Amino acid sequence: MTADSHVELANDDDATDVESAATGASRLEEEGDVAADYLEELLDIADVDGDIDIEVRNGRTYISVVSDEETAGLKSLVGPGGEVLEALQELTRLSVLSATGNRSRLVLDITGYREERNGQLAKIAQDAVDKVKADGGAVALAPMGAYERKIVHDAIADLGFASESEGEGTDRHIVVTAL
Repeated sequence: MTADSHVELANDDDATDVESAATGASRLEEEGDVAADYLEELLDIADVDGDIDIEVRNGRTYISVVSDEETAGLKSLVGPGGEVLEALQELTRLSVLSATGNRSRLVLDITGYREERNGQLAKIAQDAVDKVKADGGAVALAPMGAYERKIVHDAIADLGFASESEGEGTDRHIVVTAL
């Protein structure tokens, strides 16, 4: 191959990368639109007022349901410990799968619950790291869902410590250790 052939191939690869990124972005936008339509219907059926915001960042669609007024209806869609929110997120993902044929990793938030919970998870990670520093051993955290475990794993890594998920199903939890 000549040098010109290599340049051509590199340009073809760059074009493919750009096309792939554009396809991914449009897929995420479509995912957001389908999810928003599904959630709007749900809110109408439940007779709950709320505005839906769609944001695409870091290769994931984020859907937020918010209201100018604090309503019990939206809070009931979060449920105790975010259980109802988790179920609604899974139903919304299934709606996207049904409409598009693509699995979704969208994240649903209602009334800022996830943002508040992320702060709590960062504190849990910091407390675990502090305990490992003080005791030198391993610290096992309470079981949590995959999304929350990911947030805690990232926070622990940012603090310069190691973490692993252990257990199965609803007992899956994080164990924190020093590097």
